[in-house]
Amino acid sequence: MDFLVRIATTAVYRLPDGERRELIERERARGRELHAGGFLQKAWSLPGQKRNVGIWSARDADQLTEALEGLPIWPLITVEVTPLATHPLFAELAREGQD
Repeated sequence: MDFLVRIATTAVYRLPDGERRELIERERARGRELHAGGFLQKAWSLPGQKRNVGIWSARDADQLTEALEGLPIWPLITVEVTPLATHPLFAELAREGQD
């Protein structure tokens, strides 16, 4: 199942410089692990904002919650999750072998 995940990281930037750098490095390492594990499919920064959006995959919402709660920045972020469903056009193309 795929999810659109919006993450606001504003509070991270209120940390002292050294603490923030260390946290961001741990977050990057965890992000690489989640990507390699198939959870984090793709992520984008939003220009001019301390926010990002990403496409995450998980078996269900419970598994996604576990992955998000495991992020080093979890206590400092605001997260909005939207479950995604296949658009009928792409379901049709997949059935026709054109995906």
